[in-house]
Amino acid sequence: MRITLFSDGGARGNPGPSAVGVVCYHNETMQFEVSKYIGETTNNVAEYTAVIVGLERLSLFLTNTPGVQKITWNLDSKLVVEQLSRRWKIKEHHLRELAEACWQKLAALPIACSFYHVPRAENTRADALVNAALDAL
Repeated sequence: MRITLFSDGGARGNPGPSAVGVVCYHNETMQFEVSKYIGETTNNVAEYTAVIVGLERLSLFLTNTPGVQKITWNLDSKLVVEQLSRRWKIKEHHLRELAEACWQKLAALPIACSFYHVPRAENTRADALVNAALDAL
């Protein structure tokens, strides 16, 4: 059994009003979505925040879903994928703090997550959730 997540974060302006979107599929069936305004921040902070929000919901979901063997996470932010995978350095202090928060939450999961960069066209639902939260302002 596998879980696939898609997440996105965006800001209108950089910095500007920002939101996150997360979609979780369990064996290709959608299990939950998150669309949340997060205040004024940058695109990169929003992308990291989307992962943090997704990890919080994923942790709750996993407590009620035994037998999961694989977790795949898809983002259209190459920066976040490479930094969370520890292949790229994190020079900005505020992004390092967000990455460390992600790593702590990841370490608490019973199953490792694999992060993948996907083209924006493959992340449309998470992007739509970001825009829905921003449009609701």
